[in-house]
Amino acid sequence: MTRRTLAVVSAGLSRPSSTRLLADQLAAAAGDELARRGHDVQLRVVELRDHAHDVVDNLLTGFPSAALRQAVDAVTGADGVIAVTPIFSASYNGLFKSFFDVLESGALVDTPVLIGATGGTARHSLALEHAIRPLFSHLRAVVVPTAVYAAPEDWSGGAADGALRARVVRAGTELAEQVDRRPPSTGPADPFALTTDFAQLLGRRED
Repeated sequence: MTRRTLAVVSAGLSRPSSTRLLADQLAAAAGDELARRGHDVQLRVVELRDHAHDVVDNLLTGFPSAALRQAVDAVTGADGVIAVTPIFSASYNGLFKSFFDVLESGALVDTPVLIGATGGTARHSLALEHAIRPLFSHLRAVVVPTAVYAAPEDWSGGAADGALRARVVRAGTELAEQVDRRPPSTGPADPFALTTDFAQLLGRRED
């Protein structure tokens, strides 16, 4: 049985949070499908609310705290990422964007990503396509086709209802398919690792 890790990033600011609720349901759907395919699934949840001050400090100083480094490593070392944000002013919230701004360049290249969002009205659902999907395309991640938006009327007793449940299952299956077809992640890249060995450096001649 192959170990697979899914990083679940929730940018909800309140507790309890519908953003976290959606993230958990997406993670469950993807995890169930990966388990059905014979994988041992480990979920690594990153609540950005808990790292808000550290994210700002990192933007100002260029250095992450130990807690933020663990969160970043959980995301960049995962086999797949589920990223969910509340919609503010027709786009992702600032904390969501700031967290992905502190990742090393190229950290999410070819990483399967499932995007989701929550908001007070279904009219904001297009933010997934005009703001969130382009963000991860810019990061050269592989964004699955189905994006999931949840408005208040989509919830029934704290569970995904009707059409929302169908979208959650479809998106989770798409993420699992992308993860399943890739080799297991070897973990986050070491930013201090040499990309050229010493023998190559010594043998290089000046032009």
